Amino acid sequence: MQTTVDIPEEQVSRLDKLSQSRRIPRDELVRIAISTYLQAQASALDESFGAWAGSQGDGLDYQKRMRNEW
Repeated sequence: MQTTVDIPEEQVSRLDKLSQSRRIPRDELVRIAISTYLQAQASALDESFGAWAGSQGDGLDYQKRMRNEW
């Protein structure tokens, strides 16, 4: 799939320098960056999944306790 993305000139310049130093095309560098970002986001979601379980009890009980503080 191809898509059009507006990238600030400064970032394009930095991408060009990085692609030259790594000797890979700019489009490949962008694909790597997107893949890395998506993996990091998935990891963050996986790490936080279930974080609430057991820590505060039932969600409704927690809500009632919070309201009682008012």
